Amino acid sequence: MPGRPQLRRVLSAATMIGGPPAIVLLVMALLNIVDPLPAILAVGTCAASALGVARLWLGNLAALSAAVEAAAAGDGRLPPPSARLMPAVAEVADGVARLARTLAERGGLVARLTAADAAIVEALPDPLLVLSADREPLRANAAARSLFGGLMSSQTGGEIAALLRHPTLAEAVDRASATGAVQRVDLVLPLPVPRDLSTQVTPLDPPLADGGQLLVLLADRTRERAVERMRADFVTNASHELRTPLASLLGFIETLRGPAEDDPVATKRFLGIMAEQAERMRRLIDDLLGLSRIELSEHQPPDGTADVSAIALGEAEAMTPLLAARGATLAQEIAAGCMARPADAEQIAQIVRNLLENAIRHGRKGGQVTLRVETVASPRPGVMLSVADDGPGIAREHIPRLTERFYRVDSGRSRAAGGTGLGLAIVKHIINRHRGQLLIDSQPGEGAVFKVWLPGRQRSI
Repeated sequence: MPGRPQLRRVLSAATMIGGPPAIVLLVMALLNIVDPLPAILAVGTCAASALGVARLWLGNLAALSAAVEAAAAGDGRLPPPSARLMPAVAEVADGVARLARTLAERGGLVARLTAADAAIVEALPDPLLVLSADREPLRANAAARSLFGGLMSSQTGGEIAALLRHPTLAEAVDRASATGAVQRVDLVLPLPVPRDLSTQVTPLDPPLADGGQLLVLLADRTRERAVERMRADFVTNASHELRTPLASLLGFIETLRGPAEDDPVATKRFLGIMAEQAERMRRLIDDLLGLSRIELSEHQPPDGTADVSAIALGEAEAMTPLLAARGATLAQEIAAGCMARPADAEQIAQIVRNLLENAIRHGRKGGQVTLRVETVASPRPGVMLSVADDGPGIAREHIPRLTERFYRVDSGRSRAAGGTGLGLAIVKHIINRHRGQLLIDSQPGEGAVFKVWLPGRQRSI
């Protein structure tokens, strides 16, 4: 039995179908145009026929509606109706089926094109951000996620937010939205390490399906700018720092060719000094080239893991000849299993080596250097590496400039100790690449302590 709503629909349709002829028959019977009995029989037949036709039509339409709903919920293709349809309704069903097939094919084509577009955007070598009308980031391709370390992380979200708040980029976004024209700007992000970015902001009309109205295309020019600075700095630094040892070499060569030509004692002494100056120039060039290589990759964080404990033990062993030459001792307080991650093991070794050499060369002759490695939880979980000496110490006004290239608290003493003036600059740039932190604590007459915090974890035992 059909339900009440369906029954009302059938009666309503039957009334519309059989009502007019039934009324005409009744009027004709009342006016004695036809006999009342045949008229009543005709009205009954008309009502029964109207009910049958209404029920058949509504059944056909219900079957067609169910088929359309199934197509909408599925792949868009119209399934065969569950009931046999009347010819007129069958024609409508055929038309709907053809329309459904066309829409399904077009939908499949749109889906393939959308997937292809997404794949192309994802594969673009330059970072790309999609912004909504209210400047919120909606999407980022693989290059952008790599540039910012993963879009879903809170740290990366902060970096993207800082980028979008940059006044130069914010003005370019506003101009692009207001004028509908592409805007190109260059900007520098200072944190966590300096980045030179060439940026193009493109307004989208119409917007993307996800509401994206602005494309921000980023080209990271940090490496190119670093190469340019490296060339200029290398020429400037090399020409300035090599001038003194080169002048010494030329002077000694001239002396050996002249007054000391037949003096074996002077020749031996001068050759020893010349060897020291040549070694100084070699170390200087090596440090300059090493510093330049580090600066080229400073904006790209490492992706490996370094056992700082094992590295510190190895570098401490390698300091034996220098310790013997200075008559110094090395105290080691190294906890096992201190792992830094992400980290470049070779560069971590360079940090330890430079800090130890610095402490031994500038500490008190016959004194003690302390090397300590431990895991820490505050202010952030990680590894703390510290090197302390008992040397003359450093005045407070010099500490902020210690990591500058060729900055020396005492130039004469530094050169006599064999330093190039680049060790702490190298340490600073390596720490920047690792997103770490360098802390220097010193007082005149009380030695100096250099602490390096690195992100990391403790190895599971």
